Amino acid sequence: MNRRTVSTITLSTAALTALLLNTACSPGGNAAEQTEGAAADGDAPQFDEVHVHDPSVILAEDEFWVFGSHLASAKSEDLVSWEQHTADLVDSENPLFEDVTEQLSETLEWAQTDTLWAADVTQLADGRYYMYYNACRGDSPRSAMGVAVADSVDGPYEDLGIILRSGHEEDEGPSEDGTSYDGQVHPNVVDPHVFYDEHGELWMVYGSYSGGIFILEMDEETGKPVEGQGHGKHLMGGNHSRIEGPYMMHDPGTGYYYLLTTFGGLDPDGGYIMRVARSENPDGPFYDAAGNPMEEVSSDPEAEIFDDASIEPYASTMMGNHILHSPEEGQEDQAYVSPGHNSAYVDPETGQMHLFFHTRFPDEEQMHEVRVHEMYMNSEGWPVVAPHRYADGAEEPVAEDEVPGDYRFIAHTREISEDLVESEEITLTEDGEITGAAEGTWELTGEQDLELTIDGEPYTGAVSREWDEAAERWTETFSVMSEDGVALWGSR
Repeated sequence: MNRRTVSTITLSTAALTALLLNTACSPGGNAAEQTEGAAADGDAPQFDEVHVHDPSVILAEDEFWVFGSHLASAKSEDLVSWEQHTADLVDSENPLFEDVTEQLSETLEWAQTDTLWAADVTQLADGRYYMYYNACRGDSPRSAMGVAVADSVDGPYEDLGIILRSGHEEDEGPSEDGTSYDGQVHPNVVDPHVFYDEHGELWMVYGSYSGGIFILEMDEETGKPVEGQGHGKHLMGGNHSRIEGPYMMHDPGTGYYYLLTTFGGLDPDGGYIMRVARSENPDGPFYDAAGNPMEEVSSDPEAEIFDDASIEPYASTMMGNHILHSPEEGQEDQAYVSPGHNSAYVDPETGQMHLFFHTRFPDEEQMHEVRVHEMYMNSEGWPVVAPHRYADGAEEPVAEDEVPGDYRFIAHTREISEDLVESEEITLTEDGEITGAAEGTWELTGEQDLELTIDGEPYTGAVSREWDEAAERWTETFSVMSEDGVALWGSR
C-alpha cells in the first residue's frame, strides 16, 4: 500500500473478471487543555467489532441491524458496541433461512455461484421484513435478484422468488427490457436498496459496474417491481465503469434525495472512495456539487475496460483511503483502506445522520470491519462525514474559543488510487487565519457551522467533538466540502 501526502492545497477535480469479483462486494498551546477538558463530556467508549461486508442498515425494534454479503449480519443498540448475528455462511446452518441453499437454489443456479452478495432488508407497510438478496457469478454480470419475507428482522426468511436477472446468453431469451443483454448498457442486477420516498411511494435503486445504477418503482403489496418497467430508469454509470453500492438517503431538512455510491474497486489496491450526488426527486436527475449531471457519467467505451479516468472527476467526495496520524508518538494511527459500500440512517425526530460502511486496514489484506461515522449537513445542503467513528458521548458542542489550535488535516480528493492520503498539520489561529500545510481563513458562522477559505476557495461544513481512538480522548474536529465537491477533514 502506497502513501501520498497532500500538501499545500490547490484542490482540483482529478479485465471484467477481476473487477466484478471486487463488486459488492502555536495557538495550540491552549488546545491541549481544551482537549483534555473535553474528555469530561463522556467516558471512553467500548467498541465491539463485527464483520459485515457491504452493510445495509435498518432500525428494527430499537436495534440497528446491518445485513451484507454472504448472509452476514450484526446488530447494535448504540452504534458503538456491535454483536455478530450471522457470519459469512451461505449454507443450511445460517439461521436467516431454514435452508438458504434449498430455498434460493434457482438464484444460485442462474448466477452459477454458491454465495450471495449485498443484501438489503426493508420493513414494508404490512409490518413484515423483506430481504432483497442477490447473487452474481463474479467473472461476468450474470446475476439474479430476489426477495424473501419474514415476520421478524432476524428471520427465518421465506423466499418469494426472483425479481430480476442479468447476463442472459443468446439462447436464453431477451433481458428484462426485451432486448439482447448488453453488459455495457444493461445493469448487473446486484446491490439493491429498497426505500420509501417522502410521499410514501416505494422504490428500489440497484446496480454495480456494467450498465450502471438504475431505479425501479416497486409495488409495496407484493414487494416486487411494478410490471412493465424493464430494468427501470438509468441514473449513472455505464460501459463497465467502477461505480457500485447505491444507497438512497432522503433528508427532510433539505428536501433532497442523496444517492450514495462508491467509485473504484474494493480490494486493498482498488482505490474505493465514497461519493454523493443529489436530486429533488428519487428517480433523478442527480447532480454533484459542481452541477455535473450524473446520468452522463460513464467510462469511455473506446478505452480499456474499467476506465477510472472518465468517471474520476464526478460526484462529490465523502471519504477514501487515508491515514490520520496520531498526535503523540507511539500511538497507532487511524487508517482506512478502501472504505465504502455504505448505507445511511437519518433519525426522523432529531435529524441526526449516520454513515455505515465496511473498511479494510493497512497490512490486513482482505480483513474488514463495520464502521459508523456521524454526518452533518453543511450550509449548501451537502452531507459531510465526521473524521472519527461515532462514539455516543460528546454532549457539549464545540465553543468558538475551542476551535483555534493545531489540527491533523486530510483532503479527500477525487483520485481513484490505492495510495493512502497522509495527514499533515495546519493551525487555525485565534485571529481566524489558517497556516501550515494549507493557508487561508476560518470562521464559525453558527453554533456548529464552519467556513474555511483555502487558496481562495470556500469550504462549508461543521465542527464537532469526536472520540479519537488513538489518543483515547475526546477532541475537536471539522469536516467541510468545497463548492466543487471536495471534502476536507481536520482533527486536533
